Amino acid sequence: MCGRYAITSAPEAIRRLFGYPEQPNFPPRYNVAPTQPVPIVRIHEGRRQFALVRWGLIPSWVKDPRSFSLLINARGESVADKPAFRNAIWRRRCLFPADGFYEWKQEADRKTPYYIHLAGGGPMALAGLWEAWIGPNGEEMETAAIVTTRANRTLISLHDRMPVIVAPDAFEFWLDSTNVDAPTAAALIAPAPDGLLALHPVSPAVNRTTNDGPELIEPAAPGSPAAPAALKPAPKPKTKPTKDDGQASLF
Repeated sequence: MCGRYAITSAPEAIRRLFGYPEQPNFPPRYNVAPTQPVPIVRIHEGRRQFALVRWGLIPSWVKDPRSFSLLINARGESVADKPAFRNAIWRRRCLFPADGFYEWKQEADRKTPYYIHLAGGGPMALAGLWEAWIGPNGEEMETAAIVTTRANRTLISLHDRMPVIVAPDAFEFWLDSTNVDAPTAAALIAPAPDGLLALHPVSPAVNRTTNDGPELIEPAAPGSPAAPAALKPAPKPKTKPTKDDGQASLF
């Protein structure tokens, strides 16, 4: 599950990591939410391209987007079978640049938000799918969803799902739908290595999409309602786990 994330690195740092030729200049965002414009990286005419799309995928066959459920996440185990995603997994894979994402842990009568990021810091890539929708009057809209998988040991105490994180040396493998088919690309749909990510509780101010500032990703003050005891990774399973069959403007 991924319903909120942050893009805080400088535009040039993100451009170097993802290798696109465009030079967009954009401010940091600490609380990116569904339906907002978000950046993705995809292949266009044989090269990587930076593009802005709406977060919340709309399949091309939808007649009225207003009556269609918002698809912000695509369950990785079933993307090839679901009508909403099966064309995109074959032809329109993309990457979401991000510096971190949020998840909420249910604790007694409240949910505590946590910020999750690379243990070493810096931007990362979340696997995504994008689509182009054309309306009856010729209106066009490009949209995208983040691909998720089962949580790793670091995150399982928060939620049983997490975004698929694509390593830099696998960017081209995921993006190249011309030479890499969907079943082959699906090898990347797996939990992140247990030591890759770090997390900490943050202020409940992130719950409001109108809040957007660096204070949202700061660790919650000790003793505050949003600062419970530190989470510990789940113990390693003694047996092999069974297969999971389950699913404001940026600029």
